[in-house]
Amino acid sequence: MRKVVIAMLMCAAALTACSDNDVSTTTPSTQSPSPAQTGGNAGPSYQKISAGDAYRIMCDTDGYILLDVRTDEEYNAEHIEGAVLIPDYEIGSRAETDLPDKTALVLVYCRSGRRSANAANELIGMGYTSIYDFGGIIDWPYDTVKG
Repeated sequence: MRKVVIAMLMCAAALTACSDNDVSTTTPSTQSPSPAQTGGNAGPSYQKISAGDAYRIMCDTDGYILLDVRTDEEYNAEHIEGAVLIPDYEIGSRAETDLPDKTALVLVYCRSGRRSANAANELIGMGYTSIYDFGGIIDWPYDTVKG
């Protein structure tokens, strides 16, 4: 019984290890987005996750790519530390050069979630296999770089 209690406490600690201000305690969703989110196809799709899920991945995983798909101006005003900027309208022309590993874990965000969903779909269409869209920076409750 004592071992079970210790194991449960260790699991709880792991879920909250990144930050005291973590707003979500769920793990990344394994459900694919609806056909409307993926352009109506039944093929490979990205996964929609919460900001909390993305934050936990960033805390617990090495080698991920944090992709901001907003404009230069939006990025320069505020972005999440470590983000790579490829505006959504440049994904098709820059992704294969700027993101050469199509199996890399990519976390995508924009301002509100629309452009990140479109970019995630485009990346999947280009053969990327581990794309996670966590929506918009407006829903990001963690630290950002301003200015």
